[in-house]
Amino acid sequence: MKIVMIGPVYPYKTGLSYYVSLLYMQLKKHHEVTLLSYTMQYPKLLYKKPQKDYEDDALKIDDAEYVLNSANPFSCLSTAAKINKLQPDLVIFQWLHPYFAPCYTIITRHLKNTKILFMCHNVFPHERFPMDKKLTRMTLKHGDYFTVHALSDAEDLRSILPDANLQVTVHPAYNFFKQKDLSKEEARSILSIPDDARVILFFGLVREYKGLKHLLNALKILKEQDPDNTRGLKVLIAGDFAGSRPEYDDMIGAAGIADLLMIEDGHIPIGEVEKFFAACDLVALPYESATQSGVIQVAYSFDKPVLATRVGGLPDVVFDGETGYLVDPFRPDLIAEAILDFFDHDRAKALAEGIEREKYRYSWEKMEEVILGFQAKV
Repeated sequence: MKIVMIGPVYPYKTGLSYYVSLLYMQLKKHHEVTLLSYTMQYPKLLYKKPQKDYEDDALKIDDAEYVLNSANPFSCLSTAAKINKLQPDLVIFQWLHPYFAPCYTIITRHLKNTKILFMCHNVFPHERFPMDKKLTRMTLKHGDYFTVHALSDAEDLRSILPDANLQVTVHPAYNFFKQKDLSKEEARSILSIPDDARVILFFGLVREYKGLKHLLNALKILKEQDPDNTRGLKVLIAGDFAGSRPEYDDMIGAAGIADLLMIEDGHIPIGEVEKFFAACDLVALPYESATQSGVIQVAYSFDKPVLATRVGGLPDVVFDGETGYLVDPFRPDLIAEAILDFFDHDRAKALAEGIEREKYRYSWEKMEEVILGFQAKV
């Protein structure tokens, strides 16, 4: 097949850029693939933090073409003309936010003799706003095929496109981060964590909906119930607080749990990810809401079980008692119970075996099968 992919890649420093890079690498094995990325993804007015990291080049795609300015309609038209000249069988767009609606609508309206696949990471944004549904439908109605990573997203898509040709498929594993094959002991030595510590990891951009405060409150509950509950317990928080660190520091101080925490505040480069996952025993995602999360797939690539909440698409990839724990959201008491159960009953080995049984389901090869499946039905 001749395929054109549109999406962010190096030097953009987002989980989506990792997704696009790894999918490109998989499809490139068997198909003729052109990757078109952005000269500008978001205007600084909307996204004030640095968007690029030129030093973090482990997933650099040498033949990526940077052609698309998302805020410039002339750039959108020239991108459409470039795609038409390539005459692809399939054009793959990554759909994340209605901000891209004008850009993608211009492109899709001008494409000729090709099929369009929207890979929807969120059908609607986490922070809803007026007109988001209309903008989403305006763009996605031009798609021939759709993938979503959660049943909840499938329902959202059906609410605006009842006849959408869609496939629900789990988010593939981010297996690229396991570069040095660090042992748990080696990773803990790097991070100055004792070998016998009981380590929980909270990883990624710290945002309100990710529920870090519920994990902190769970630690408070454990400590108040019995100080022995937290003996040897360490919670690694690795990710960018995006200016909210003082709020969490106040919460930590009030709860009296600072001694249980290790905090790495800031963007974690690709080469630094491994040590955090290799060092931990359990990965926590106490989310208040979600569609899906790439963090789970990074955890699984390290055979690490997950403690997650029953929100969005997380129950589609975390099987309670098999690959991790599922608890109700907004319930730090249930998080505390799961932490105790995991360590007191030494569940790590059994849950890791459950993850191993599910490995192919989380593979990029499986995602390629899904994409080819649409074309096979034509």
